[in-house]
Amino acid sequence: MSESARDRLHRTWRRVYRSVFRIGWPHTRQQRLAAMLSSLVLHVHPTRVRVHSLKLKSTLGLGLIGFYLFAILTVTGLALMLYYVPHTDAAYRSMKDIQFAVTFGMFIRNAHRWAAHGMVAVVFLHMCRVFFTGSYKRPREFNWVVGVVLLLLTLALSFTGYLLPWDQLAYWAITVGTSIVAYFPLVGEPARYLLLGGHEIGQAALLRFYVLHCLVLPLVMGFLIALHFWRVRKDGGLAVPPGPTRRAPAWPHLLFREVVVLVLILVVVHAAALVVDAPLEEIANAARTPNPAKAPWYFLGLQELVHYGAVFGGVVVPTAMVLALLFLPYVDRRGGGVGVWFARERRTANLVFGVLALAVVVLTIVGTFFRGPNWAWVWPWAS
Repeated sequence: MSESARDRLHRTWRRVYRSVFRIGWPHTRQQRLAAMLSSLVLHVHPTRVRVHSLKLKSTLGLGLIGFYLFAILTVTGLALMLYYVPHTDAAYRSMKDIQFAVTFGMFIRNAHRWAAHGMVAVVFLHMCRVFFTGSYKRPREFNWVVGVVLLLLTLALSFTGYLLPWDQLAYWAITVGTSIVAYFPLVGEPARYLLLGGHEIGQAALLRFYVLHCLVLPLVMGFLIALHFWRVRKDGGLAVPPGPTRRAPAWPHLLFREVVVLVLILVVVHAAALVVDAPLEEIANAARTPNPAKAPWYFLGLQELVHYGAVFGGVVVPTAMVLALLFLPYVDRRGGGVGVWFARERRTANLVFGVLALAVVVLTIVGTFFRGPNWAWVWPWAS
């Protein structure tokens, strides 16, 4: 090939490349700012970020970790959908095939399971972080509400996926969970009937849980996550302490940290999927009731409350907590302590919220490890 022909080919390739990547790999500060604005993915970031928000202690990266776990759940969930059959006669058998016949099937299912559990914990911790730093205050009130709804959807997403293996653990966990729903006056029984498609867990319930888990809830969550990120940007970025603050280009300072967090999350989920297998008991059997029958672990604190009083523990307490979280930023109008961990101006509010959060954790631990047959108290190390 002649030199002129090579030049023409090179210019053509450059035109094609520039038509896709308008900036190319940025080398100067101006190019980095332009790259953030022109990229389909990167434009959700600001061109510059506050240096304070880049520090690990500011956010602990919990929101970003939650998003990455959702992305892992989406990818692994799509892979599992290729082999899963949402029918009571075939669901358990397809789970066995995924574990023992599908290439990397066990690994994919393990990664999906542990990422789901991790997302519940991380989203809860993220909400605690936002509260303890006062980051729900003006102008971020609505975004706090969106975050509370995302926490509830995360619980719903994990709950609907719990039934799909169609084994004893899944069947009876959902039986207990939907029984708690029935405690709500007036709407409880109709909601349970609508959720199950009948009075018992069967084919209608499995199909509804499958559609909710694989289509409806992920789409709603995807929209609300995008809204959540957009509002962070429009509300002035992450909350920082008052006063002058330095800014740094998002490229490479913010992007580098995001990539590091992504790699760490992939390593942790990968290691968990290789070391710990997701449980799969014998096929679901309505005639064999385990003792005790427990809800999924993230609802065991609620089940523990129900043990002390069905209406009080299953209706009054959770409803009051959700309403308090939703209305919190509109009730707490004081402006001090924004962007500061455990600010003195918010000592009472932090104490109350901390006690409630600790109570949720303690009740969950009690329901998980300290309850045996007939919901009697047991010492786990004595068995």
